[in-house]
Order: sequence, then structure tokens, then C-alpha cells
Amino acid sequence: MTGPVRQPIDIPSLERYIESNVPEIKTPVEVFQFGYGQSNPTYFLTSTVNKDRYVLRKKPPGQLLSKTAHAVEREYQVLKALEGVDIPTPRVYCLCTDTKVIGTAFYIMEYLDGRIFSNPSIPEISPVDRRKMWHSAVTTLAKLHSTPITSPPSVTPEYNLSTFGRPTDFYPRQLKTLGSVSHSQSLVKDIDTKAPVGDLPHFQGLLNYFQQNFPQDRGCIIHGDYKLDNLIFHPTEPKVIGILDWELSTIGHPLSDVSNLTMPWTAARENLEHVTDGERAGDGQRRKQERDEFIPGRVEGLPSREEVLNWYSEAAGWDPKEFSDYGDAFTMFRTAVISQGIAARYATRQASSAKAAEYGKQFPQYAKCAWQIISKKNEAKAKL
Repeated sequence: MTGPVRQPIDIPSLERYIESNVPEIKTPVEVFQFGYGQSNPTYFLTSTVNKDRYVLRKKPPGQLLSKTAHAVEREYQVLKALEGVDIPTPRVYCLCTDTKVIGTAFYIMEYLDGRIFSNPSIPEISPVDRRKMWHSAVTTLAKLHSTPITSPPSVTPEYNLSTFGRPTDFYPRQLKTLGSVSHSQSLVKDIDTKAPVGDLPHFQGLLNYFQQNFPQDRGCIIHGDYKLDNLIFHPTEPKVIGILDWELSTIGHPLSDVSNLTMPWTAARENLEHVTDGERAGDGQRRKQERDEFIPGRVEGLPSREEVLNWYSEAAGWDPKEFSDYGDAFTMFRTAVISQGIAARYATRQASSAKAAEYGKQFPQYAKCAWQIISKKNEAKAKL
């Protein structure tokens, strides 16, 4: 999953910083870049002294499009706070906000040796383990949502999560931020073609619906992008040993994480299409096949969406089903804005992923899917 460094960093400067601030890491280090990571460039470090391995996450270079995105400082804060809690997270070693070191703020964390699955149906494993892995993913999320917002006494005050976010008005605040960010992203022009990224389809209609149908408040620690490929599983056992990519974490509504985790079932139900222009031959068919694997009964051992929601409800002590349509539509809208952001970063050539152009093209499809969920909900109401 690692390869050549696409976005170079000053390795001698990094090594000097490590030598002065992180005694646990022995220099010199070899540096490679992970292929994944749409937002923050992510690097694989190996000490040439003892072969210990680490992960570095940094902000992208250049002028950032959003003041709230790429928040490696927030990632570090929440990971530091959760070190004293029974939540599977990697240990963090340092946070550097001095941009003179490698150009942008960064932090270094533990490398967890385990398995990451890009296809959430997990075809590589047995039906028995597939079910156990999904159960572990769901109950781990419920445990996170049940964790007290106040950090353990062992955590220093600056990493306390009591000021990490407001426990009320999560969706109104999200809607305001996403609406503003999406508008800014839509105006970004491609360096070469000068064409703007463009608006989300049904943008104003989506904003109006979400504004008029906010779910009841419920506040807890949320991950912000909880999904199967942000989890690391034990090398041989069907259990989660690490949660990655905390950039969007905050104090918010747990429905957001639940809807994000169950998005594969939503995509299958709504027949979500993917853009295939410019992809390698066969990619579109592969994606359709992966989507259709979440049609009930298609894959042995894969739980149904209802089972996942029941597992969560039993472990977390509340039932998200009442607001599931709102959560599903909002998640598609939010994913559209995130995908639009990838398109905007590609337009300015700041994107960190090798497949940024491909991912960025998909934002209209996610927005259309959100509108489709809302339209079905309104049609069902009209028939009552």
C-alpha cells in the first residue's frame, strides 16, 4: 500500500526534529507514501536503526481551500485523549505545528500491523469471520459513542475533549459549514482548463430539506468518517485493533457515524452509480459488483442493514432507525461535498491521492443519490 513519495518532504529536517523531540524514534528513517489518504498526505516511516515503523500525517502543501479541513491538530488531540480509554487507537508520539520543519503541520503515530479492507463486503475472508468483523466494527463504534466526553484524569488538560465540540445543534452547524465549503469549492478553477469545479446537483433543495427536518439532538464523541476501510483489523482475528483518520472527529450526533458506516447498504438500495470516465477498463463494472454485494442475501456472512442497526442499538442503548432516512441523505450530501473537495484539490494540483481525479468526478452522483432518498421519503409521506 506504499510507494514513491508523490509530495516530497525535507527528510533531513524531519530527522533533526525527531532527534530533538521524539526520543522513541531512532534516526535515520526511510520514507514512503501511502497510496490512500484523500485529504492529508500520509507517509510510512521506518527506522533504519531498529526497523521500527511509524506513520506521519501532514497537511497538504500550498494555500488550503478550507480553514476547517486537513485538521491534523484535531486528529492528534482526539487520539491523545483516547489513549487512556478502551477504544482501539494508535499511540501518537508528537504534533509539530512549526511549518518550517517540513512545510506544513504534521504528527507521527504508531504503525499498527493489521489488515485494512478496501471492499466493505470483505470477500477475502470466510463468511463466519466476515460476520464477526462487521459485528466488531459496529460494537466498536457503539463503544466510542458511549465513551464519556470528559477525558480520563491521566490526560493533560490541553487534550481534554470537553471543549472539542458542542453537544447540541450538530446538524445545523454541519449544514452551515458544508453549505459554505461547497460553495467555495464550486468556484475553484482547474489550473489547466480554467473550468470551475461546479455546484452540487440539487444543492439548494438539499439545503432546504435538511434545514427543515433536523433530528433530535444527541451529543457524544463521533469519528466523523467511520467506515470499514478506516479500520485496522487484527492480522489473524476478526476484531478491530485500530481506528484511523480522525480528521473530522468532533462532539456531535452519533447518527452521522451510523449512517456513514451503513452507506454500502444505502448505495445498493439506491442503485448509486459511479462515474467511469477516465477510469481503467473494468473499474465501473467492478464497482457495480461491489455495490450489489450489499443487496440482501448476495454475500454469505454479510449482515443485513437491519442487523447492523440492531447490533448498534443493543450496544449503544438507543435506536437510530427513526431518523435513518435523514441520516442516509445527509451522509450522501456530506460525501458529495467531500468528493467535490477532492475535485477542487485536484483542480489546484494539491490532491494527496494518486486517484484523486477519479474520486473527484463522483460528487454529482452522491448529491443526486441524496436527493433521491429525500424524494422517496416525501413521496411516501404524501401517500399517507
